[in-house]
Amino acid sequence: MVTPDSRGRRKAALVAFSALLLPLLFAVGSAQAAPEGAQARGPIVIGHRGSAGYRPEHTAASYELAVRLGADYIEPDLVPTKDGQLVSRHENEIGGTTDVAGRPEFAARKTTKTIDGRSVTGWFTEDFTLAELKTLRAVERLPAVRQRNTLYDGRYQVLTFQEIIDLAGRLSREHGRRVGVFPETKHPTYFRSIGLPLEPALIATVKRNGLDRPDGRVIVQSFEPTSLHALGKALRVPVWQAIGTSGAPYDTVANGTGPTYADMVKPAGLREISRYADWIGPDKSLVIALRADGSMGAPTALVNDAHAARLKIGPYTFRNENQFLPTDLRNGAVPTDYGRALDEYGRFLDAGVDAMVTDNPDTAVIARTEHAAG
Repeated sequence: MVTPDSRGRRKAALVAFSALLLPLLFAVGSAQAAPEGAQARGPIVIGHRGSAGYRPEHTAASYELAVRLGADYIEPDLVPTKDGQLVSRHENEIGGTTDVAGRPEFAARKTTKTIDGRSVTGWFTEDFTLAELKTLRAVERLPAVRQRNTLYDGRYQVLTFQEIIDLAGRLSREHGRRVGVFPETKHPTYFRSIGLPLEPALIATVKRNGLDRPDGRVIVQSFEPTSLHALGKALRVPVWQAIGTSGAPYDTVANGTGPTYADMVKPAGLREISRYADWIGPDKSLVIALRADGSMGAPTALVNDAHAARLKIGPYTFRNENQFLPTDLRNGAVPTDYGRALDEYGRFLDAGVDAMVTDNPDTAVIARTEHAAG
């Protein structure tokens, strides 16, 4: 087992090295990344919105850097445009992820909507054509946490799903290894209700690109089972059920029937998920619980129960900053400083996870390499 006593000092140095020399890493790739021409051995590393810890999320720069740092998959969250094109944004509200708020030509588009039962004010992708969205530029979503990422504000366009597939193909050729794509349908019940269903466009794009195969080049994910049922019936790709910490998927809420997240992580719920999915993606606190003081507790039964149901498991979201880490793995009191993230990965690798969804792919790759070496 990887312990703070045995490797803590060396791991802290590696994290600091990654943060300080990131521009060099961007140029030459991570020394710990999967070898050229090879596929990952051990748990797969999924670049959450690319490499969101280092570049504004869902941008070409974020995805490209994720692969340079060793990510096996890149993840786009998918939402539609007014003209039915799938684009990659964390949410359909784009006031915090693009420069739309400073564009006077779109000032009148600001509005308030109810999304999955919540009132949200801002600018929404479904009110813009793709051509209009292409005039906007991405900005860092968490500027108070990742101030260095603001250096890249205003430089990158909003990407379509097709552009991300094309990018994954190019990066696969450049790096001599397969780069997978891991799309998530965002708010599918809401978009279905306004006549912009996500599933038909996603299905058509996967098939058009020759990616409708069960070999894992594409893994589709959602928090809503009804979306996954539709995708699983139409595609042969692996299916990933995302699981939150409380409440229920919005399709359960909207339909008045269906599983809660608590239902999903019980053995019977996992067996039901295995009827339509190949993976579960729980919040990481469902795999290793936190104590009342926020420190890391003991692993739950979820990994073993998922494997017993013949499901693979990939928790989310791993991040390097103190504020996202258990209290006992933080270095100092500054929320944005890096903590002992490698120790956290080690605990999850010991628990037997099959994937790690991360904002910092290089840190995950280092942890995977160290864990494999014993």
